[in-house]
Amino acid sequence: MSPAPHTPQTAPGITVATGDAEETRALGARLARLLRAGDLVMLSGGLGAGKTTLAQGIGAALKVRGRVSSPTFIIARVHPALAGGPDLIHVDAYRITSLEEIDALDLDSSLDRAVTLVEWGEEKVEALSPDRLEVQVLRPHGAVGASGLGAVQAGSDPPDGSATEDPVVDLGEVDDGRRTVVVRALGPRWVGVDLSPLAAVTSYQPGAPL
Repeated sequence: MSPAPHTPQTAPGITVATGDAEETRALGARLARLLRAGDLVMLSGGLGAGKTTLAQGIGAALKVRGRVSSPTFIIARVHPALAGGPDLIHVDAYRITSLEEIDALDLDSSLDRAVTLVEWGEEKVEALSPDRLEVQVLRPHGAVGASGLGAVQAGSDPPDGSATEDPVVDLGEVDDGRRTVVVRALGPRWVGVDLSPLAAVTSYQPGAPL
């Protein structure tokens, strides 16, 4: 894997807010309209931030085979194109700890024929291409429903002064789905590409044009 330039050309980026998982998938579908074979997309964000949700929208709009899901235990999964577009290669680099492991995946050999989407790829796959989109999915602080947390905050005592244990909160139940998605374009491929359509508000319907 040949090293990419240390200072790739940067195109203007964009920040988009989504209100729930459906809107995040819709954003992924709009992003897919900008992609072509040879593109590298790096998805970053904490556990449960919504990286795979965004990837599902990309996969649905690209019309590839199979539902995009977290490939953590497979590391890389190929979704063949069904409608004449590029294949989608979905990589989860969370468990990868060295550049040698990235090389072993041989992503270089298919890069020019597919859209390569890498979760947890920071400081691991940049050398694949100087042209890439870096997409960060952020869960806003406090983006949980108030009813899920109750009136007593973790580590505090209730108003009557009685002691209480810290509550256990299931984020899967109280997460309200709001996300902030930051898209940063790097390299000559993206110079002059208008990212503003990503900010459009469109309801998500798999297979429908967005």
